[in-house]
Amino acid sequence: MSETKPKVLFVYYTYTQQTQKVVDAMSEVMHERGCEVTQAKIDLTDQRYTARFHEFPMPHAFRELVAMIPAEIFRKTGEISIPDEAKGGDYDLVCIGAPTWWLSTDLPMRSYLESDAAAAVLAGGTSFAPVVVCRRYFGHNLRTVKKLATQRGGKFVDGIHFAYQGGQIKSLLSLLSYLGSGKYNERYLGVKIPRTNIEEHHLETARKFAGGLADGLGTEEPAPQV
Repeated sequence: MSETKPKVLFVYYTYTQQTQKVVDAMSEVMHERGCEVTQAKIDLTDQRYTARFHEFPMPHAFRELVAMIPAEIFRKTGEISIPDEAKGGDYDLVCIGAPTWWLSTDLPMRSYLESDAAAAVLAGGTSFAPVVVCRRYFGHNLRTVKKLATQRGGKFVDGIHFAYQGGQIKSLLSLLSYLGSGKYNERYLGVKIPRTNIEEHHLETARKFAGGLADGLGTEEPAPQV
């Protein structure tokens, strides 16, 4: 391992804090492996959308989710707040945390990946790894993040996704229940539902994934404590 610590940036958006859980788990591993870790959370500031995400739980979860369908279908972008750390920097690896919204990349992260700030971070072949948290579908989101980040000059090294429990219908009911109440419920609209969101087994997978990325940076595993 070189004397200079590898610099790792986590740039991400999160509303329910599920992506934050994954980012924190991965950041911890990267730090233990000797990396200089920076987290940069993107905020959605566009007045067309912020009213839907200004509080949690959502007062009208189903209505607010449905209202975002047009923006996602037409791949819209919007105004966002970008931390200075995600506007430039000589990073060895950028982990891009992008939740899935209606099959695709969430509007805030799409907006970032199409920005000059993302180009400043990724230009010149900076290695990047998409990290997708989703209710069920992840493929289009992963491909979109990979495409946009590559267009900004980045080099794809690996990617991972974390999906919630349940099939298409029940996972949606579970998510609506959580968004509307802020807690886990056994039933929603009289239907028994599975648990939603990130669980401990997801976090363990995230830690292993981070370890693999750290291997690629040439870091060594910390010596076991005795």
